[in-house]
Amino acid sequence: MSNIIESLEWRYACKEFDASKKIEEKTFQKLMDGLILSASSYGAQPWEFVIVENKDLREQMVPLSYNQAQVKDASHLIVMCRPNTIDEKFIDGYIQNVCDVRSQEPQELEGFKKMLMYIVKKSDEDKANWAKNQVYIALGNLLTICADMKIDSCPMEGFVPSKVDELLGLEKLGLKSVLLCPVGYRADSDKYANLKKVRHPSSKIIKVIS
Repeated sequence: MSNIIESLEWRYACKEFDASKKIEEKTFQKLMDGLILSASSYGAQPWEFVIVENKDLREQMVPLSYNQAQVKDASHLIVMCRPNTIDEKFIDGYIQNVCDVRSQEPQELEGFKKMLMYIVKKSDEDKANWAKNQVYIALGNLLTICADMKIDSCPMEGFVPSKVDELLGLEKLGLKSVLLCPVGYRADSDKYANLKKVRHPSSKIIKVIS
């Protein structure tokens, strides 16, 4: 079993990827399998993950990401998205998935559906924020999985979502980008790779109420 603390100590937000090093497809698939297992509120999974393989598109994303070269140099680029619309159809799709996996009938889950419908009744802004929060949960899981697999990553909020959505045609897919996460292998020249990790001491941020 891997030492997760050592892996998290090893992890940092990679600033410079080695563009010549690629993640093997089997390894990347394991990474995505783990990402799919991320926790979410009610298990509703209000997300989709878009893998951008097109080199020209990734080059065009650099200026849309404040000239951060990671989006083009990393082995893989994951665009973490939320659904543009969260409505009863979205809830019904989730309920049907539960039924398919657990061999249940929709009527058995009527109470569960009624509980989930409170999400649909939220304002558009609140629904967007709810979904974004779930995507951030998935991001945390992705970063931990990457660290455990000794794959470098760089979570990125620094981009223009509307421009990225337009470039990638996400609107047609019913999606809006929330985060970018390039993954791959660090370059030897990345000066940030060997810096000591800075974290608050546990005595400052962990409180015990007994």
